[in-house]
Amino acid sequence: MSRITIWLAFALLLGSCAADAPVDQNLASGSRVQLVKQSDGTFTLLRNGEPYHVKGAGTGSGQGLGGGSMKLLAASGGNSIRTWGISQLEEVVDGKPLLDRAHELGISVMAGFWVQHVRHGFDYSDPASIEAQRARLRDAVLKYRDHPALLAWGLGNEMEAFEPNVEAEVLWRELNHLAGIIKKLDPHHPVVTVIAGADAAKIAGIAEHYPNIDILGVNSYVNAPVVGQNLVGMGWQGPYLLTEFGVAGTWEAPATPWGAPVEPDPSTKAAETYTAYTMDRDNNAGRSLGSYVFFWGYKQEATATWFGMFLPTGEKLPRVDAMAYAWSGAWPANRAPRLNSLETPVAFKKVAPGSRSHATADIVDREGDELRYVWDLRAETSDRGQGGDPEAVPPSFSDAIDDGQGTSRITFKAPSAPGGYRVFVTAYDGQGGAVVHNVPFYVEQ
Repeated sequence: MSRITIWLAFALLLGSCAADAPVDQNLASGSRVQLVKQSDGTFTLLRNGEPYHVKGAGTGSGQGLGGGSMKLLAASGGNSIRTWGISQLEEVVDGKPLLDRAHELGISVMAGFWVQHVRHGFDYSDPASIEAQRARLRDAVLKYRDHPALLAWGLGNEMEAFEPNVEAEVLWRELNHLAGIIKKLDPHHPVVTVIAGADAAKIAGIAEHYPNIDILGVNSYVNAPVVGQNLVGMGWQGPYLLTEFGVAGTWEAPATPWGAPVEPDPSTKAAETYTAYTMDRDNNAGRSLGSYVFFWGYKQEATATWFGMFLPTGEKLPRVDAMAYAWSGAWPANRAPRLNSLETPVAFKKVAPGSRSHATADIVDREGDELRYVWDLRAETSDRGQGGDPEAVPPSFSDAIDDGQGTSRITFKAPSAPGGYRVFVTAYDGQGGAVVHNVPFYVEQ
């Protein structure tokens, strides 16, 4: 598409703002959230008149909020969740709609509205598509603006990343229009737009073309501890939220010679997550309004365990405990088991098909609970997504385990098909905690 075509499309839509009815000033009682800029240039978020620092977690559709994990968030000292799409607000959590359950537990919600991505087929030169997206936003704001759990509107996620054949200026201008719709319909909740890391060009583009933004959201992993300092250096003068942080991303981790990212061990993950949170909290030049750890649930992304803080069966992993300590200053009464080591002669090596080996896990439980071990062999994923897109779970070869299933040491046979694989071990404490780790190897014909 040409630049001229894009701007003609936007010109056709300039009049659509008039269709946005102003907010009814006699709204039913709901949360009231506002930004206050202090005389020294720092910012405070007020929720119902009280200072509010976000201690949050991001959670995805159908990926772990049931089974008490939202209750555990509150018990751990967390006070907010971030969603990515409006449909999540209607999901049932512990028998109730998500927003209602959150409010019941004293948890606020940054309600995500998924602004469509070009890489998923959206056409920003098509007036009908743009207006349909605007209409969906109007409907969502009118439906949820009065809910007492609402903290802010999360307008879009990583819109500027991975987008072929579209200028960033076009995206910023459309986001500015969408934010304007929200502000007319709901002046009581700020607008947050999330970017994939920060650089000077993005900050300059937002400052020039997106004046309606209230809070900048930044997803960052390895650089999470210095996001606040970096934003100031890039000229960002407003507040921000660290909207995703945690372990080093799969794209930031070292890789094997065959290209498999090496997953950090559980203790390293917990330490990285804790450090990112505390450094952002303490060294942000007064611009940070808080953060959302990624990911309060489970998901397949390179592996089934890289980013998730829970297992599919609901057990918490060590990063949950790390965040409980970060948020509340106290460890939970029952902590997840600790992995000291996972060793196998095939780790990071190429082996022959059908060759035999063994693996040993050294795992301890601080409370002395008896551990239950589950081992698995899985193929390396062949379905790597971009930007967190859904991935298929790779196949299991658990029948390759010859002996020792259920104990801390197994023997196994390498699969016959060439390719990358991983040896996984999971230990359950029977009290709602678990620890999991893996090491990669490669079968070479």
